[in-house]
Amino acid sequence: MAEERTGPAGEDRQPAAPARRASDRGKYGRLSRERVLTAALDLVDREGLSALSMRRLGAELGVEAMALYRYAEGKDALLDGLVEALHLELEQRLEGPDPEEGDWRAGLHRIARAMYDVCLAHPRAVPLLATRLLAVPLARRPLPVLRGHERVLGLLRRSGLDAAGSAAAFQAFTAWLLGYVVVELRPVVDNPDEPDPAFRLGLHRMPAQELPLLRETAASLAERHGPEGLAAGLDALLDRFTGLGRVR
Repeated sequence: MAEERTGPAGEDRQPAAPARRASDRGKYGRLSRERVLTAALDLVDREGLSALSMRRLGAELGVEAMALYRYAEGKDALLDGLVEALHLELEQRLEGPDPEEGDWRAGLHRIARAMYDVCLAHPRAVPLLATRLLAVPLARRPLPVLRGHERVLGLLRRSGLDAAGSAAAFQAFTAWLLGYVVVELRPVVDNPDEPDPAFRLGLHRMPAQELPLLRETAASLAERHGPEGLAAGLDALLDRFTGLGRVR
């Protein structure tokens, strides 16, 4: 029964109206967490992280911003949700039979290549893979992220490493994969439409006397080494931790 309000002299007034709840039925139907995160990732892919806000995302989905708080408690939770979405896409890429099941090294290469592909598909969201790791304690990370950690640790333990060795190798694996992707995606070219290589790289902006080595190396730094470079570095890292030769 609705609560009745009374005036100062006990005069009856109309029943209080129930609090208005923001509708979560948008232009594409009723929302779900998956739909919210997919729309957020699409927005970041198009316009970058700076464009993401609860109000802007609500407009994208055709709902009030307040309706989104049922699916993400705030901006930080939404950012964590984007990291979750990236790892869910990683899991999708790893679904199905493993062509080299039982080969721990091939399994780690498969994970690294799948994450590399996810990052290249969503380059504007990649910074979150680092910044949210710095902001969120291990146990509070999204479950898909923790499942990814568990998968890597399982493969490292299968290589013969003990708990301490697999922990050290896990940290190195994570650092190499994330660092490699960031280096691959960093902008180097200053003016893509400039045909002259020096002006294309913006070498005229670098003081020749102060930065001779950087100017000399800039063209090589602009090259991407792709999955092959990722795999070569990963093999070197695994050889260092396992003490094994390269086994395929």
